[in-house]
Amino acid sequence: MRAKPFLKWAGGKTQLIEQIKEHISHSITADNFTYIEPFVGGGAILFWMIEEYPNMEKAVINDINTDLTNTYKSIKDNVNSIINKLEIWEKEYHKAYQDKEQAKVYYYEKRSLFNTRNSDQDTQSALFIFLNKTCFNGLYRVNSKNLFNVPIGRSKSLPTICNVENLTAVSKALKKVKILNGDFTITLKHATNNTFFYFDPPYKPLSETSSFNSYSKEDFNDNEQIRLKEFCDTLNEKKHNWILSNSDVKGKNPEDDFFDDLYSNYNIHRVNARRSINANSSKRGKLNELLITNNVI
Repeated sequence: MRAKPFLKWAGGKTQLIEQIKEHISHSITADNFTYIEPFVGGGAILFWMIEEYPNMEKAVINDINTDLTNTYKSIKDNVNSIINKLEIWEKEYHKAYQDKEQAKVYYYEKRSLFNTRNSDQDTQSALFIFLNKTCFNGLYRVNSKNLFNVPIGRSKSLPTICNVENLTAVSKALKKVKILNGDFTITLKHATNNTFFYFDPPYKPLSETSSFNSYSKEDFNDNEQIRLKEFCDTLNEKKHNWILSNSDVKGKNPEDDFFDDLYSNYNIHRVNARRSINANSSKRGKLNELLITNNVI
């Protein structure tokens, strides 16, 4: 079975794989390359790359979200432990789901346990997955104290919490992946002579109410976007190919040239995408996103 994202993640790139694929084919010139993804998130591109390029020399992923990277590590090293816990919780939650109040009690008990951060890593990682599958819209959001604060979801059907086949496939795929936790710049030391970077940072918000920057207690603001561009400049100087995705703020506001100015020395492509995570269902749907590359297409 081909490994697929085991989490629902805001800004996930499953819907953009075909567009990204077109540009990746121009960025990779040989099998023996290193793939680096400094903002791994849900891992849609990672798992696609592992399947598409089985002979890649190595893969390196990173994220500043420690809960997320620890979950990747737990699945890589102890997937059976994760599965065993999730299977039990799935049965218990499905039973509680017959009564809305019981389901709420069960969910918020698990959320409180997660926020104590006193459990062993495998339990904490399993809680991370459980909350992702049962919270509102699969959204990950923490407050300034790094406490997960998303309410229970409103699904009318029983949520699948433990996908044994996919978790097993993910564990197998991750065997060849080095997992880092920190600022995106730490990935540079893992680059080789033939390295391809894919960046999927927290997107610049299209409006004050559309921000999904709360993946960690630190905000990814405009200064961080500029610092990321400067890191891309460094990669360009070192002859590393890279692709970066972000929101098309100019599509929302024709006067907003933030990315067009910032990446004026590179190739900016506007592609169709679909956003599925929005509290207001009427605001979900197609819109443009940016794919920015440093290679000549």
